[in-house]
Amino acid sequence: MGRAIQPRSKIPSMKYGSVHAFRSTPTPTSTLRSVLTSKKVIKMSRPLHRGVPAIRVTSSSNGLLDSQVKEQIEKEELDRNQSSHRFPFWSLFSDNSPLTKYDATDNGFASDPFIVGTPRSRHRLTILLLKSSLVVIVILALTGSFWWTLSISTSSRGHIFHSSRRLQEQLVSDLWDIGELSFGTSRMKEIEFCPGELENYIPCFNVSENLDSGFSDGNEYDRVCRQGSRQNCLVLPPMNYKIPLRWPTGRDIIWVANVKITGQEVFTSGSLTKRMMMLEEEQISFRSASLMFDGVEDYSHQIAEMIGLRNESNFIQAGIRTILDIGCGYGSFGAHLFSEQILTICIANYESSGSQVQLTLERGLPAMIGSFSSKQLPYPSLSFDLLHCARCGIDWDKNDGSFLIEVDRVLRPGGYFVWTSPLINVQSSLRNKEKQKRWNFVRDFAENLCWELMSQQDETVVWKKTSKKTCYNSRISGSGPSICSKVQDVEFPYYRPLQNCIGGMHSRRWVPIEERATWPSRSNLNPSELALYGLHLDELNEDTANYRIIVRNYWSLLSPLIFSDHPKRPGDEDPSPPYNMLRNVLDMNARYGGLNAALLEARKSVWVMNVVPTTGPKYLPLILDRGYFGVLHDWCEAFPTYPRTYDMVHAEGLLSLESSQHWRCTMLDIFTEIDRMLRPEGWIIIRDAALLIDSARVLTRRLKWEARVIEIESNNDERLLICQKPFFKRQPS
Repeated sequence: MGRAIQPRSKIPSMKYGSVHAFRSTPTPTSTLRSVLTSKKVIKMSRPLHRGVPAIRVTSSSNGLLDSQVKEQIEKEELDRNQSSHRFPFWSLFSDNSPLTKYDATDNGFASDPFIVGTPRSRHRLTILLLKSSLVVIVILALTGSFWWTLSISTSSRGHIFHSSRRLQEQLVSDLWDIGELSFGTSRMKEIEFCPGELENYIPCFNVSENLDSGFSDGNEYDRVCRQGSRQNCLVLPPMNYKIPLRWPTGRDIIWVANVKITGQEVFTSGSLTKRMMMLEEEQISFRSASLMFDGVEDYSHQIAEMIGLRNESNFIQAGIRTILDIGCGYGSFGAHLFSEQILTICIANYESSGSQVQLTLERGLPAMIGSFSSKQLPYPSLSFDLLHCARCGIDWDKNDGSFLIEVDRVLRPGGYFVWTSPLINVQSSLRNKEKQKRWNFVRDFAENLCWELMSQQDETVVWKKTSKKTCYNSRISGSGPSICSKVQDVEFPYYRPLQNCIGGMHSRRWVPIEERATWPSRSNLNPSELALYGLHLDELNEDTANYRIIVRNYWSLLSPLIFSDHPKRPGDEDPSPPYNMLRNVLDMNARYGGLNAALLEARKSVWVMNVVPTTGPKYLPLILDRGYFGVLHDWCEAFPTYPRTYDMVHAEGLLSLESSQHWRCTMLDIFTEIDRMLRPEGWIIIRDAALLIDSARVLTRRLKWEARVIEIESNNDERLLICQKPFFKRQPS
C-alpha cells in the first residue's frame, strides 16, 4: 500500500452571525472548541491537539551509570505499582493501566490501550506530582460540593443543580485536556489506513468464505455478518479518486477512477441501462436517449400506457410515489422518473466489480445492496407502490415461487409489478418449450397470488396486486400459497429466511394505493393514519417544526465552510445555494423521517436514506407511508453499501439509543463504519447528550476527522458534533 499524505483541507474557523469563514492552521499543542448559541454566534478557541513525540532516553557508555539508572527506574516502577494498589482512583490516569479494547468506561465506551514512551526520571516525577495534585483537588472539590449542596435551601436547589451540572461537564472536558498535556499523542493512537486491495471493501459480503461454508446457487453472494468481519482500519479512496461533480451534472457524468469498473465491462454489457454508458477518457457519461435502443423515456411511457395512464407524469395521480427497482442496471430508469417526483430505490446483488449499486450511488441516486436469493428484504410489509424488474437476472420461477411471494409481501395493495424479460416474448416462447414452461409457471403463480394481469407487450408484462382480501378466500383450495399466520407474518423482518406463505394480511396498514393521499400531500399523514403508530397529529407537527429549524441551522453553519473549501471548479456553473454540494444523505436514526421532510420542504435537492435501528422504536412503516424511503438496520453490523457512498451522515440520539442497549458494540465500531460509508470531504453531524458528545469528540482524533463541538443554548443537556472527513490521497508505492 502506498503512503497516505496530509489532507488537502481543514475545517476553517467561522463566525456565524456575519457568515464569514477563514482558514486556521492547527498547532501541535492546541485544542478546538466552538459554541453555537440560540443567537447564532460561534466562539472559536484552540484547534485540535495532534500531540508531540514521546521523550527518548539515550544510552550511556558508562556501565556503572547505566546500572544505577536501571536500579533507580526499577525502584520507581515498584513504588508506583504499590501506590496504584493503595489508591484505586489513580488508575484513571495511570500510564500502565492494563486496558484492552473490551474494557469499558462508566459511559459504556470501549477504551483502547495507551502507548507511552520512556521518560526521564525527573519528568516522570513531575508528572507524578501533577497527577497526585489533580486527584487531591478533585476529591476535595467533590467533597466540598457535597457538603455545600446539603446546606443550601430547598427553594434554590434547582438553579444550583443546573449550575453544578455545567461545572461537572466542564470538569470532564478539563480532565481530557490535562490528560492530553501529560500523555501527548501516545494516549489516543490514530487508526491505520487499510491496504489498497480493500478500497471497495464491504463487511458481511465475502464470497470465498460463503463458498467454504457450503453456500451455492447464488447464495454465496448473500449478506452474512460473521464475528470479526470488520476491519479495524480506514478505507482509502482509489489512486486517482476525484470529488463527484455537483448535482445535477453528477447524475450524467461520473469519474471512472471513483468506481471499480473496466472499459471492457462497459462495452460488453448487455443490460438496458448499461448500454447507455459512454466511456470518455477519465469520465463515464450516461445518455437517456441512446440511438442503440428505445430510450428510457419511451420505455417509461410504455409502462404508463400499460397501466392505463397517459404517460409517466401521471404516476403520481395513480398513487405511485415509491418504486423498488430490482437489478437496476445503473439507475437510469430512476434517474428519468426523479424529475416526475417519483422516488426510485435501486437494489442489486453484491458485485466485486462493475457494481450496479456503486455506479448508481456515484450518480447521486438511491441504491443499496439487496438480494432475493434466500432472505427477506429489510423492509416492512406493504412498503412500495411499484416493483420493477428489467432483465434483473432473477429466475422468478425458481425456489417454488418464494421470490414472487416476497414481491407480494413488500408491494402495497393495488400496487404494480412490472417485469421485462425475453422469457415473456410469446413468439420466442412458442419455439422454446423450456421458456414456455417457465413463463407458464410465473403467470399461473401470479394468478394464485391474486395478481391481475393488466397488459402484456413484447417483452414487458404488468400485474396489479389485489386490493381486496376476499380474493384469497375465493381461490380453489390448494391452488396457491397459504396466508401466513400471525406468528409467521412479521411486519419488521430483518434478513429472515424467505417465507412460503402470503404476508402482510394481518397488518392494519392494508390500504390500497388509490385510497392514499397523492404526493406531496401523502407526507402529512392524517390523525387516523397516525393512530396506527400510537401518535397524535401534534407530535408529528412538532417534530416537523423542530426539523425546520434544525435544517436551517445546519445549512447556515455548513454554507460558509463548504464554499470556503470548494471554490468554483472549471466547467462548473456559479454555485447556487449549498444544497448542490450535498446529494446523498444518510440519517442513521430517522424516527418519523423529520429530517427528510424538512430537507424537501426547504427545496434541497437531496435524497435521504432513512434508517430505523433495530434497537429503537419501529417507525419505519410510518416513514414509508409518508412517501419516503427507509430501511431497518442494526448499527453493530455493516450497512449494505459500498465505501464512499454518502455526502453527509446525520445521527440524532443514536449514541443514547446504543448506550441504553449496554453498548453491544463500541462507539468506535460505529464511527469506523461511518468513515467507510462517507466520501472524502463529506460531513458528519451528530446530536446527542453532552457527555456522549464529549466522548465522541475524543474518538474523532483517532479517525483523523476535523471536528468541533457546538453547545446548544436552548438545550443544555445536548451538544452538536460536526466533523469533516479529510481527503487523504494514496501515493504510488
